Amino acid sequence: MSTSTKTRRPGKTLEEKKAQAEALHNSISEQVEQLRNSDRWTAFLDFAQAFHAYSLNNVLLILAQKPDASHVAGFRKWQALGRQVRKGEAGIRIFGYSTKKITEEDENGDEVEKSVARFPVLSVFDIGQTDLIDGAEDPSAIAVQLTGADDFGVIDTLSTYLTAEGWTVERRPLPGRKNGYANPEEMAIVIDANLSPEHTAKTLIHEAAHVLLGHTDDMAEYAEHRGLMETEAESVAYVVAGLVGFDTSAYSVGYIAGWAEGNTELIKSTAARVLRTAHQLAGILDPEDTDDPEPA
Repeated sequence: MSTSTKTRRPGKTLEEKKAQAEALHNSISEQVEQLRNSDRWTAFLDFAQAFHAYSLNNVLLILAQKPDASHVAGFRKWQALGRQVRKGEAGIRIFGYSTKKITEEDENGDEVEKSVARFPVLSVFDIGQTDLIDGAEDPSAIAVQLTGADDFGVIDTLSTYLTAEGWTVERRPLPGRKNGYANPEEMAIVIDANLSPEHTAKTLIHEAAHVLLGHTDDMAEYAEHRGLMETEAESVAYVVAGLVGFDTSAYSVGYIAGWAEGNTELIKSTAARVLRTAHQLAGILDPEDTDDPEPA
């Protein structure tokens, strides 16, 4: 899978690597703050706020049917947002909610009106199942794909590590915008085969971060705290990429801002877990450049 042979860099001391990782993580909040002051962010917020907030049960249903789902809406809602569901796309089945007024007799024989809750089965679609309608703008695109031809030695090294840990690593075309995902039931990590080597490397780091952070241990917990967990995983990817030698900010900053809802305090709160996991992955990617670990 790899497209390059990693070139050895001069070794850094443990303190130098710690300082670099901390600086990289701090820069995420700074760049998110800059994005928040832009017209792109205003347009993205308008787009994001158009979506219904689903219950935890429905989020679990959505992820069970389509693990790569991100923005979900009904057929006509997508049309109103300037996107068209592609012909032949299978809907994601969830439970709706409505009430129906009925008349019945009470214990005294009097007719009373009451509302009865109903939970009809509805079909919704993910943004990856839609295409932009001609002439419509795309305010959701605040993360730009990486196009570099170098994977910085990440793909083979990290794939070997994950395989040794019991995971399979596979590349195949993924529909829509999803770049990759980790399926804990099948112990499989899938990466979109159409990504550039650079973006493949970043995505593989992201999915490995989910594993090391324990995000794949309990998918109900993941569904409930998805924004935090995606923020953590992509922050790890950004920091590790920086330590290895490439800059993912064109994609990572928008991605993190979206999942964190622009909350820089949330991003800062992840520092300890992000940096611990980033150092672990950096050590896997470049064990010869890793000093003896400090006592826990």
